[in-house]
Amino acid sequence: MNSQLVWFLVWSALLAAMLFFPVSKLVWTLSVRRQERKLERKLDEAEIRGQLQRARVLSVFLVAVFALLFNGNIFGFPGAR
Repeated sequence: MNSQLVWFLVWSALLAAMLFFPVSKLVWTLSVRRQERKLERKLDEAEIRGQLQRARVLSVFLVAVFALLFNGNIFGFPGAR
């Protein structure tokens, strides 16, 4: 495997890991507030945990795509000339 590709993936994974918790917290907060407005009541604990699980799954995809695109823009995609 090309060393440039390895470093690109390492930096992308590191950036994604650093962004995961703040992004998942933001997505979770927004989804809970949206559900509460939609249902016009406070959510119970089971519903809140469900929204947290959904926010984490969504955040994995968001931060992975963002990290790859960000590093590709800053460092250039490996193999592209």
